[in-house]
Amino acid sequence: MRKRTENFLVINDGPWGTICARVGCMPSKLLIEAANAFHRRGTFEEFGIRGAERLSVDVPAVLRRVRRLRDGFVAGTLKATDTLDERAISGRVRLLGPGQLEVDGRKISARSIILATGSRPVVPEAWQRLGGRLLTTDTLFEQENLPARIAVVGMGAIGVEMAQALARLGLEISAFGHAAGVAGLSDPKVNAVATDLLGGEFALQLGARAELEAREDGVRVRAGDADLTVDAVLAALGRRPNIDDLGLETLGIALDQRGMPPVDSTTQQVGEFPVFLAGDANGQTPLLHEAADEGHIAGINACRMALSAGTPACFARRTRLAIVFAEPGIAVVGQRFRELDAASTLAGEVRFENQGRARAGQRNHGILRLYAEPQRGRLLGAEMCAPAAEHMAHLLALAIDRELTVRDLLRLPFYHPVLEEGLRSALRELAAQLPGSGESDLDSCGAFEAIGAEALD
Repeated sequence: MRKRTENFLVINDGPWGTICARVGCMPSKLLIEAANAFHRRGTFEEFGIRGAERLSVDVPAVLRRVRRLRDGFVAGTLKATDTLDERAISGRVRLLGPGQLEVDGRKISARSIILATGSRPVVPEAWQRLGGRLLTTDTLFEQENLPARIAVVGMGAIGVEMAQALARLGLEISAFGHAAGVAGLSDPKVNAVATDLLGGEFALQLGARAELEAREDGVRVRAGDADLTVDAVLAALGRRPNIDDLGLETLGIALDQRGMPPVDSTTQQVGEFPVFLAGDANGQTPLLHEAADEGHIAGINACRMALSAGTPACFARRTRLAIVFAEPGIAVVGQRFRELDAASTLAGEVRFENQGRARAGQRNHGILRLYAEPQRGRLLGAEMCAPAAEHMAHLLALAIDRELTVRDLLRLPFYHPVLEEGLRSALRELAAQLPGSGESDLDSCGAFEAIGAEALD
């Protein structure tokens, strides 16, 4: 909006800055990096490096570093609002109607309103009785130290990342998920590999809801066949949009059972009103890169409606991309397995147990699965639990966005030795299923004869 007008207010309730910088993406990755660095000692002996058994981790020091660097990231986000002076207001907002709102008793009129109120961790009301033994990602990184035994409840992206990181820091972790899958995976083969690998690092109970009971010696956790006592519980059940008591009902539009109005993902507009709902607050895709796009779209359209009485512009959204920073990495790109018709979709896969570069780095575990059209071979999506998943996912997102085919991708160079050669193996498995499969990845300018070298043939 600042590129188009100076006539605006930014109103914020609570600390300024983003969820990502304060309690989300960044502090969690700082904890994960420390955990992975310490966990790496388990590979030293095979590499010929001795003395790993004498290493130890100082958890309070780890948490101090997390907060120190986190505060730096937060300071970076605050640069966007620190210079707004009277245009930045701290207070609680409530809508009074399409062009009216109230901030702590002060009434304000606006031609357009953007609601970007973020989200908060989901915590069942009954769990509040646990008091300080209940942690969320809003409180985890503020701890001076962590207890020895922690239960992580919820095996979505947040739960998987935190359970593995805490286990790799040497804590006794028990993780619980009510679904059979983890980290948003829908491909049974990929999910089986992911659960097997994660279950090798910490106790993992899936397919049953966890029941918690406060006791003098800790918290009793029961789920399925599991019945144990821990010192604390990390609730990782997702995040809930901050739309409570926001006054959305004053718009005179039907709200769903969550209290959410209809929001057009291509414009961020609520119904036909000059009101826009962006980021975590709309409950659609709570990821930073998507939230940034939604803020961009909402800002443009709020200005269009306020300054020129124009209609909102529609924006095509980016190829879907979700990454979980576990090890091996977990990623979903484009269409998920469950969204595809198995009868009209080709699949290719690669396992990394014997992949050369993965073996060299002792990262030889995981699986990558690709999905493509059976006619032209256009790439549709992928799910993976694989080394370097975050990088391969970006390459595949680019390919899907550009509507590349399996053969288009196979004509790209694959350096040797790299982990992406595993991706090429999965592509070649797909290519073998396509009609008119040629004898070479290259466009022919003469006769081709196989030479018996795996890296080339």
